[in-house]
Amino acid sequence: MHSLRERVAGARWRRRLAARRSVNHGYRVGVGVVGGLVVAVGLATIPLPGPGWLTVIAGLFVLATEFTWAERLLEFTKHHVKRWTDWLAGRPVWLRLLLTMTTAAFVYGVLVVTLHMTGVPDWVPGWVPLWR
Repeated sequence: MHSLRERVAGARWRRRLAARRSVNHGYRVGVGVVGGLVVAVGLATIPLPGPGWLTVIAGLFVLATEFTWAERLLEFTKHHVKRWTDWLAGRPVWLRLLLTMTTAAFVYGVLVVTLHMTGVPDWVPGWVPLWR
């Protein structure tokens, strides 16, 4: 089985880009910038409600198409996420519910602290139960 980077490198369009050094370098820089920005946005949004970790993994996926270090980091991440989900699947329902509620309470707390520090945006309708 070939790695993601090898599969992308083996594609006809990628081989054509790689044949021209300046284009190949620009492409790799572009992948690095786009992937790095996606990872940075994901890391910034981890404590906020939403798909923070999913965004980080998507950014690693983009980077892993060109960079070996990112591919190794993505494999490491996938391995540990699988271990976590396998461990969680073997736990009793009450513990899974407790972990879910704890996570939801943490996310809610981060949201409340964020709104308290930044204020409620003006675009939020008045009927939403938040303080102003």
